[in-house]
Amino acid sequence: MTGKEILHKMKEKVKGGLCPTPDSGKGKSKLTKNITHGYHLVKGKSNHPMEDYFVAEFKQFDDNELGLFAIYDGHLSHIIPDYLRSHLFDNILKEPNFWTEPEVAMRKAYRITDTKILEKAVDLGKGGSTAVTAILINGQKLVVANVGDSRAVISKNGVAKQLSVDHEPSVERKEIEDRGGFVSNFPGDVPRVDGQLAVARAFGDKSLKSHLSSEPDVAVEMIDDDADCIILASDGLWKVMSNQAAVDAIKGMKDARSAAKCLTEEALKRRSSDDISCIVVKFH
Repeated sequence: MTGKEILHKMKEKVKGGLCPTPDSGKGKSKLTKNITHGYHLVKGKSNHPMEDYFVAEFKQFDDNELGLFAIYDGHLSHIIPDYLRSHLFDNILKEPNFWTEPEVAMRKAYRITDTKILEKAVDLGKGGSTAVTAILINGQKLVVANVGDSRAVISKNGVAKQLSVDHEPSVERKEIEDRGGFVSNFPGDVPRVDGQLAVARAFGDKSLKSHLSSEPDVAVEMIDDDADCIILASDGLWKVMSNQAAVDAIKGMKDARSAAKCLTEEALKRRSSDDISCIVVKFH
């Protein structure tokens, strides 16, 4: 690389400031040629490092194929979502009953993973992370689990259906109070657990754990000829777009990566200032 090229790179880096080049990519199923996926991530306007991490890949297991997709949205931490990226699916797949009872395996693995995060709090630091995970089994069965407010949506014949549950403090106020916590509701702010956290369930957050849950909601959806696509995204997207608006925005788009990029760009147009991560799985 010449001196002029190096200088140009440096100028580009300065020009980019705290918003690095978005992470973008795509892949496809080897088992079922009509299934592809794409992802696109962009950092928000905050002064801390990017706190969203993701998984998007197809893996072969003997005669079976798994599509593994996840969004991990950290708060006060980029270390814990990175830990989840490296360990959560491994813990799920290690469960001996995964192939017969994937829903049970996902619930158990979520609990085990959170326990390990709390045990490693000295190394992993404070803060925590939400998670939405989706496993597509042989292109036919979709199992979704989540804690927090990252969301999974499926489109069937152009109609959006939410598969995950947004774990809001205002909705789970009684459970939080039964654990000895409280939900603040200050004017101009969202409800928060103990006046701090804007979600009622999360991984980590050791200082709040006695008042928080890490128990996931789990949903199963069979993939039939009506399925158009799946969208997984962090709340940086869902704060400014409804489920149906997201589905409508990418209707007719064949390239999954272009669809994911389209959704993040639309969220930016709608003035989302949070980190935005999006995965789109397309059924052609």
